Amino acid sequence: MAVVKVTRPKLAAGEKIYLGAILKGFVITMKHAFDSLRGKSRGAGDLASSGLGVTMQYPEQKWDEHLPDHYRGAPALVTDEQGRERCVSCQLCEFICPPKAIKITPSEIPSDDAWAKVEKRPLEFDIDMIRCIYCGMCEEVCPEQAIFLRKDYAITGLKRADMVHNKEKLYEIGGVREGLVNKWNELK
Repeated sequence: MAVVKVTRPKLAAGEKIYLGAILKGFVITMKHAFDSLRGKSRGAGDLASSGLGVTMQYPEQKWDEHLPDHYRGAPALVTDEQGRERCVSCQLCEFICPPKAIKITPSEIPSDDAWAKVEKRPLEFDIDMIRCIYCGMCEEVCPEQAIFLRKDYAITGLKRADMVHNKEKLYEIGGVREGLVNKWNELK
């Protein structure tokens, strides 16, 4: 095997101390600083910024109107137009959740109930928002369209227990979703 000897090019005195690169970086930084002070920052108009750069002043200004249609926020449970639970406790969302943030305890529906044909409903449905990675797999796998990712990015709590959303909280923040749900279909 042949040995190839590579020689490094000789650096000039200015290249050895990096003075040119440092000055060039300083000039670019100062240009951006003066542009932001004059309100001419690139992107400042699109983000509804304060005029001092492209930094949005949160919480006074929010991303709500700038969120893309495909944005995935926090998951929530929804009811149908008549206030009935859409979830049938199939537990597919629990099984597919990569960080195991969803915990479901199924329960039977009494036989005297009008919707006894559904067989199950969740007794407990908890989502740990600290563990949730907002991947959207729970929404994709749900056959009854019971779980949706809403466009909410400001999920806060003072303790860990505040970040575990139970069934009541998930229905409260989820609201009503209109459309066909297989659970209430008479053919089932």
